[in-house]
Amino acid sequence: MVVSKKKKKSGNAVVANNRQTLRQCKSSKEPQVQDIEDLFSEDETQKIRASLLKWYGLNRRDLPWREEEEDVEIRVYRVWVSEVMLQQTRVQTVIQYFNRWMSKWPTIHSLAQASLEEVNEMWAGLGYYRRARFLLEGARKIVADRVQFPKTVSQLRNIPGIGDYTAGAIASIALNEAVPVVDGNVIRVIARLKAISANPKDSLTVKKFWKLAAQLVDPFHPGDFNQGLMELGATVCTPTSPSCGTCPVSDQCCALSVSNHDSSVVVTDYPVKVVKAKQRHDFSAVCVVEILGDEEASRGHQINNEFLLVKRPNEGLLAGLWEFPSVSLTGEADLVPRREAIDQYLNKYFGLNPRKTCDIVSRDHVGEYVHVFSHIRLKMYVELLTLHLKGGMNDLVSKRAKETVPWKCVDAEVLSNMGLTSGVRKVIS
Repeated sequence: MVVSKKKKKSGNAVVANNRQTLRQCKSSKEPQVQDIEDLFSEDETQKIRASLLKWYGLNRRDLPWREEEEDVEIRVYRVWVSEVMLQQTRVQTVIQYFNRWMSKWPTIHSLAQASLEEVNEMWAGLGYYRRARFLLEGARKIVADRVQFPKTVSQLRNIPGIGDYTAGAIASIALNEAVPVVDGNVIRVIARLKAISANPKDSLTVKKFWKLAAQLVDPFHPGDFNQGLMELGATVCTPTSPSCGTCPVSDQCCALSVSNHDSSVVVTDYPVKVVKAKQRHDFSAVCVVEILGDEEASRGHQINNEFLLVKRPNEGLLAGLWEFPSVSLTGEADLVPRREAIDQYLNKYFGLNPRKTCDIVSRDHVGEYVHVFSHIRLKMYVELLTLHLKGGMNDLVSKRAKETVPWKCVDAEVLSNMGLTSGVRKVIS
């Protein structure tokens, strides 16, 4: 394992260490050192391919989407689903989601018949819900067009939601096409192999990574090679604790060579750390509205309670998902203005007015919860509002035809089994 030998230089100081250091560190291996942004030499390429394929054959993880499948369409579909799920999500988390998904929709044709709500419920908890919507839209397009099933990387790119990475992964793994893949793991491995000092987020640099990955991919075993490269980044060449002593391509790693020759540099200096954009801070008042059944009001104990859920817009953050009624706030807010905002919302969209249509049985501030998205830090003020409707559920249901916000009422059992986002589930708990 490579650890810091002394305090790291700040910013780009390490990354900008001069070419002379790179030449010195590799001079013991080859008399002529190419520019770090040039392609790999033929000898390097062959050694990396052979070493990585051998390592992957011995160390590959046993994952459900890697099971042998003779049917090409099912093979493509399984790889497609797994690769989309794996974006931004840990492997161990994906396994259970993948198995449930394939059990419900074993073919692309069965998925095409699903509704967006069903797909969202199955996806709930994985985050980045646009991925699920694109999977459904892609399946529908393939089935509706009734053309030849996509079997090349160029054909795959025509499917909604399939970009360069997903197309490359499907084509190489499921169709044995010799095309590269570039994700965060691949960028990290190649950045260290070549000691690339450029910003990995820069578009020109990204193109260089694709060019280098295209050179490395094995023409006879592209799927295994690409999976091996990603697996290496996920399990050995990790962001903060790379196990260089067990890495199959450490002999070709320029970052390791630089580190061995310069005590101020460590392998983890590559790729360059890019300053993340500052998260936006949002605030909302969330109201869990519990509606008591008629029997409960008369007998004094809880029976047939239902909870009010509203559906988010079909575009934007968490599109089309169910949540408790909520109102966006401009910033930190005290209890009184939060409740005023919620009361206006409930009256406007559901006619819930304590003076006219309902009685407040109880109203409690439950607490505050911070939910973090990739670019948003959302602070939610949560309260539980228990109501008795003066005209019963019929009054609320009668507004359904007039209502502009999609909504429904569900009991506690249905609520517990719904595919809800992790944020909503934490509100429930």
